[in-house]
Amino acid sequence: MLRLSALAASLALACAAPCAADAAQVTVGDAWFRALPGGVPAGGYFVLRNEGAKTVTLTGASSPACGNVMLHKSMQMGGMDRMEMVDGVAVPPKGRATFAPGGYHLMCMAPTAAMKPGRFVAVTLEFADGTHLSARFAVKNAMGK
Repeated sequence: MLRLSALAASLALACAAPCAADAAQVTVGDAWFRALPGGVPAGGYFVLRNEGAKTVTLTGASSPACGNVMLHKSMQMGGMDRMEMVDGVAVPPKGRATFAPGGYHLMCMAPTAAMKPGRFVAVTLEFADGTHLSARFAVKNAMGK
């Protein structure tokens, strides 16, 4: 019985290793939030790069500087701008996903006092395989400066 438990534990570690290796191949660059006055939600922008051999899917994010964080996509429909929440953003092997004004972005709802231009805030990105990636986002003003 002890051998079976050891085998199960070894298999679990072996299955977890590829996920960890794939997550190690993901990087975040050019990360920033656009802070707006009066507690208005802040938009988060960045470039997510996947240097791994498998597609990774961003499924969520969190930050102590936000009441909650959602993945959104801006688009135009019928000549009107609109936003919708998305469940995930896939990043292909050796590819990238750009989160920028007018496209995919993080929506920081109920920003805290930490969301002040000139500061940095911590963000944890969450992936479909259960891995997490921590990043520092610069906080900029409404003009992106």
